[in-house]
Amino acid sequence: MRLTFLGTGTSQGIPVIGCKCAICQSDNEKDKRLRSSVLIENEDDIFTIDAGPDFRQQLLKQNTDKLSAVLITHGHKDHIGGLDDVRAFNYLQKESMNIWADKSAIDSIKKEFHYAFAKKRMSGLPSFNLKEITEEKIIIGKTTITPIALLHHKLSVKAFRINDLTYITDANFIPESSYELLKGTKILIINALRKEKHISHFNLEEALKVIKKINPNKAYITHISHLMGTHNETSRDLPNNVSFAYDGLRIEF
Repeated sequence: MRLTFLGTGTSQGIPVIGCKCAICQSDNEKDKRLRSSVLIENEDDIFTIDAGPDFRQQLLKQNTDKLSAVLITHGHKDHIGGLDDVRAFNYLQKESMNIWADKSAIDSIKKEFHYAFAKKRMSGLPSFNLKEITEEKIIIGKTTITPIALLHHKLSVKAFRINDLTYITDANFIPESSYELLKGTKILIINALRKEKHISHFNLEEALKVIKKINPNKAYITHISHLMGTHNETSRDLPNNVSFAYDGLRIEF
């Protein structure tokens, strides 16, 4: 299997015109982060986790001409805002796109893209096949995914485990029952917004504590804001088995 980081940033990490911070002024491509999302390929099973406002741009960069499904971690705009762009795959594949999300995120999708669910549909609108995530495993072709419940402040969000890889974003609390599902993770991807504490996201110190507790062979930090600092400078302080992810990074698992 292969995972490609489509984006590793947040809405707070988008370069701003006129901004003089180190990130916005950096020439390092690893500091140019689109909204967090990953593309996973397992033979004919090709799917993403999340579809933020940069979704179309991200898939064009990867020359993606097939998409089996989209998994949604939660219903915030920076994680569902690009779902309208599945209409291209509706046209190419002649079928609705399978969208896996929990009930809260499904409600957000129906509200955000209300026109896609109208009784009288215009031609060319995106077509979603919404599938509710419960505690059951998700099956996409030959790929089995385990959803894991976390908290993003008070909002329930989903992490996803595929074999020995686990993807966590927009979380700041992991229940002990969910740690049981994380045991044996060899590759961990986890969010860390910045160094300072935040109400709904892990900061770097907290993410490193979670990494130490899970003890993967390798961990990658994602969902990084410009407040974290530049890739090169901040990377010097990380443990040997931890790296900051960057847009376009590919890993085999």
